[in-house]
Amino acid sequence: MPELRARLGWCRAFEAAVVAGEAELVRLVGEEIGKSAWDCATQEVMPLVASLRWHAEHVPSLLAPRRIGGAPWWMMGQRHEGVRVPAGRVLVIATWNYPLQLLGIQLVQAVMAGNRVTVKPSERSPRSQAMLVGLAARCAGAAGLPGDTVQCAAASREEGLRLVEEGGWDHVVFTGSTAVGREIAAACARALCPTTLELSGRDSAIVLADADVRAAADSVWLASTMNAGQTCMAPRRVLVERSVARAFEAAIARRFEHGRRVRLADRAMAERCVGLARAAVVAGGRAIGAIEDAHDASMCPVCVASCPRDAELAAGDHFGPALALIEVDGIDDALAVHRAAGQHLATAVFTRNARVLREDAGFLAALGSSVVTFNDAVLPTVHPGTAIEGHGASGWGPSRGAAGLLALTREVTVSTTASMLRTPVDEPGARTKDWLRRLAYGGRARVPTDHQPHGATQ
Repeated sequence: MPELRARLGWCRAFEAAVVAGEAELVRLVGEEIGKSAWDCATQEVMPLVASLRWHAEHVPSLLAPRRIGGAPWWMMGQRHEGVRVPAGRVLVIATWNYPLQLLGIQLVQAVMAGNRVTVKPSERSPRSQAMLVGLAARCAGAAGLPGDTVQCAAASREEGLRLVEEGGWDHVVFTGSTAVGREIAAACARALCPTTLELSGRDSAIVLADADVRAAADSVWLASTMNAGQTCMAPRRVLVERSVARAFEAAIARRFEHGRRVRLADRAMAERCVGLARAAVVAGGRAIGAIEDAHDASMCPVCVASCPRDAELAAGDHFGPALALIEVDGIDDALAVHRAAGQHLATAVFTRNARVLREDAGFLAALGSSVVTFNDAVLPTVHPGTAIEGHGASGWGPSRGAAGLLALTREVTVSTTASMLRTPVDEPGARTKDWLRRLAYGGRARVPTDHQPHGATQ
């Protein structure tokens, strides 16, 4: 691919710039969304650096022309290849909940695929994302890439919709809510512009009777409370087989009863989480620990055991550290409750029988998620080579990993025909036709020749 060497140089320079700018990036993220310095380093900067290194190593082979084999013998003298070319102009509309990690990975994939990229930062994290884009742009110039390789737009919500409506894009990447995703999909459809929509999930953790209950409780607690519960792939409900429900509740209670207050993006999000938890208790659930009031944009993580299945908390349409614990009677019952939520990205399954379930294509398909983690939740998805692809209300189009990179390119099929060995252009005689048919069909069918009526036998 043209400029690949320069883009590899950009990738290495961008990595160095991110590492050198870590302290300032972390400070800005803390001021904008309240993330602690250590959480920002481990959840934002380290995954981004790992992704940059992965792309520097794997992009040359992923984007290399691939030989298309298996041609029939009568295409003699022809060579076929699939060549990846950039999509063209890519618009990235960034999200705020992981302002460096998610935007950074989308940015590196777009640039390494050979595109020109415009980023519209989130209105909630404008300064940290503007700094990240600025680092990428300066590194592009230093690497000898064109001046418009990386550009930054205004951070307002209105700017994002304006840019989409303005058109002229060859691909649009959006991460955010399903409601806004629908607006962007409709606008891009009018321009026949392909999109990658990474929308939210309302997923489950499923704890089967043979699970390591203590390890499951620790994993679910971390996944549901990290980043103040504002992770699109975090579990909103835990579906626990009845025989181990009390043991799981006791194990996770020690976590929630000592949970520290966390800051969410805004007051409305915190109040909604607390309100849904209290409503679930009124409907018959049991609070694990006290449900404290939300103060401004902060709250203590909450968990409701024996949560009614029809409670709003169980539906999972919230974005914060509020967890519903629901008892189920076996795996089929768990799947029924899980599927009712209708919005899945990453599902966690806890069992000592992981080998059997991970080889069961029917079970994996029934979960409806693009990522299934056994005996862990969320953390394995940070692997830079893994892809995420929404389904239904959780969006569409792959992001991250090899699939996400290739989605920002298009494949051109290139065929070359030899000058000496070519398929004849003149129609052969009847005897030659009969011989060619038999050779092409492997002698499996008795086919008509030109001197027989169609359908007659020989």
